Amino acid sequence: MKFKFQIKDKEQVRRTAIVLALFVLAAVVVVNIFPNHGAFKYTFDSGKPWQYETLTAPFEFRINKTQKELEQETKDLLSRELYVYYDMDTAVLNRQLEVFVSDASSSTSIAELYTKYISSKLKEVYAKGIVSKNEYDALTSSSVAGVKIKENETAGKPKKVSDIYSTMEAYEEIMNDMPGNLNKSILSEYNVNKYLVPNLRRNEKDTKNQEAELRNSISTTRGLVQSGEKIAEQGMVIDEETYNKLVSLKMNIEGDEDNINSTYINIGQTVIVFTVLFTFFFYLTLFRQKFLKKIKNVAFMLSMIVMFCIVTALVATGNMDNSHIVYMIPYAILPITITSFFDTRTALFVHITTVTLCTFIVHDKFEFLFLQVMTGMISICTLKNLYQRSQLFKSACVIVLVYCMLYFGIAMIQDSALQGTEELQKSASVLPLFAVNGVLMLFAYPFIYIAEKLFGYISDVTLVELANTNNPLLRQFSEVAPGSFQHSLQVSNLAAEAAASIEGNPMLARTGALYHDIGKISNPVFFTENQTGVNPHDAINDEERSAQIIIRHVTDGLQLAKKHGLPEQIQEFIMTHHGRNVAKYFYTTYKNRYPDKEIDVDKFTYPGPLPHSKEMAVLMICDAVEAASRSLKEYTDASINDLVERIVDSQIKEGAFKDAPITFQNIETVKSVIKEKLKNMYHTRISYPEEKR
Repeated sequence: MKFKFQIKDKEQVRRTAIVLALFVLAAVVVVNIFPNHGAFKYTFDSGKPWQYETLTAPFEFRINKTQKELEQETKDLLSRELYVYYDMDTAVLNRQLEVFVSDASSSTSIAELYTKYISSKLKEVYAKGIVSKNEYDALTSSSVAGVKIKENETAGKPKKVSDIYSTMEAYEEIMNDMPGNLNKSILSEYNVNKYLVPNLRRNEKDTKNQEAELRNSISTTRGLVQSGEKIAEQGMVIDEETYNKLVSLKMNIEGDEDNINSTYINIGQTVIVFTVLFTFFFYLTLFRQKFLKKIKNVAFMLSMIVMFCIVTALVATGNMDNSHIVYMIPYAILPITITSFFDTRTALFVHITTVTLCTFIVHDKFEFLFLQVMTGMISICTLKNLYQRSQLFKSACVIVLVYCMLYFGIAMIQDSALQGTEELQKSASVLPLFAVNGVLMLFAYPFIYIAEKLFGYISDVTLVELANTNNPLLRQFSEVAPGSFQHSLQVSNLAAEAAASIEGNPMLARTGALYHDIGKISNPVFFTENQTGVNPHDAINDEERSAQIIIRHVTDGLQLAKKHGLPEQIQEFIMTHHGRNVAKYFYTTYKNRYPDKEIDVDKFTYPGPLPHSKEMAVLMICDAVEAASRSLKEYTDASINDLVERIVDSQIKEGAFKDAPITFQNIETVKSVIKEKLKNMYHTRISYPEEKR
């Protein structure tokens, strides 16, 4: 016995060591995804009072220019110094002149005087450069200093945009600049625009290189704040200049490694993450030790926490200008999923642990933490049991509504009841993110299914599907062993009511009860509820063999459950519904038949194990009581009460519930429920009198 205890103790130590290692691993991962910079501990906005103590500069820093200032300065610089580069194709002029001369020589209507004028003007306009009309319009509408034309890889002198031509302007130049001895109407008949095509091609590479150099030359800062200089004092309204100083200080603290000590930051983050995660570990140790017995439970919960931290880091990093984007992440999926597999208290603890860690990743920390904690609580309240897809949709709608209400409540406090169009638009811009959050919440349904398959869990949704009597296995059960199937239906009703009365999972109890006797499919006629007057045990005339046939329905049921892919939790109901009980009928018959013979009790004993959950214990009680109730000669309050008390007391005496987390108070409650249900099931009716003739 001592040796067995030591083995069990060693197994517990090994399991605890693995659990601790998983917590440490999760903490290391979370620490590494935390932003590696300092955190500015103040919240502020332009035009609002400074709510904290007087703030002085902790170090010397430069004031960053605003985005508006940078855009204006960039625009001014480009309009003064940016030149658009063009490559000139000299072959274009030669080709067009050849075409024109060829047309002129073949036509007798073109006078030599007009030919010389057009040729000279073509050379002139092509020398200055021609672009398409669209290109010219785009060039004139842009803020640039001018153009530079490259010929033979050499850039010429800077020119104004007006010094080059579009095809239309080149045509107008030729038409309007003709000498007085020429007739404009005659000149227009020569179709000069036919010979005007662009000979300038934009050089994007050189233009972009120059633009990049100019942009890089612009300083992003202006002015200097000395170390110790007062920035803001309590109660003062933050003007534009002070706001720029605060933003610059925040950016320096959160982004400038020269002004922070990364070692201190890493230590602080490590302390925070380990403290938060090990608080969750202590919760499991003190209040949910049953979850620690399976390493997969810890692995699943920690993986959920780490996954949401990683998603938050990916979304929040680099989105300081759009810090509200994290509100599209459906954090409510976390408590919904945990509740489906564990309980609401653990779900809330996991959710709070997760959002607390994520708070150190996002920008608007208080606002984020408040919203996520509240919506997590709402999700648990609105979706304690997920039986239908419509429930998830309704819950998502409620959560989105709560998000909007709480966010606008915060906005009204922070923005003085949303005074001003800008504040109102800023608050309204978050609404689409909440809508996306609600849509993504609907993915909780497939997410739960995936988690079930990966970790071997069972959700209420799956239990509802398994409890459908049109399920192929249950349909086979009802056809092959109808009496046992009806017994299972009655037991499932009793078990569901009894489990609900002691805060167990009624759906789990119902489904487990429906499948607990499926092993009887193998030999249905050996069980009295399926017999029609002939008892095959009489022909066997061997109590040991008969007992083995009866006991075998447990192992046969387990094989059927595995064959049909029933979840492990349902398989446990099959194995434990008789526990380590003795097949009393055949045991007693054998004992009476051979009073002097030594009996091998193991041959008459079910393989077990004993029930180890509330629902399994409830099934054992309901199974025994419902089966025995069929043998009652009369159904009165006294007979039903006596039957229930006798069977349950016998089970307690035999230690059937010593491994189950069920109290004597729970058992008394279960007995009361079963008594009432049996009285309703076996109620009597008055006899109707016959009509006298």
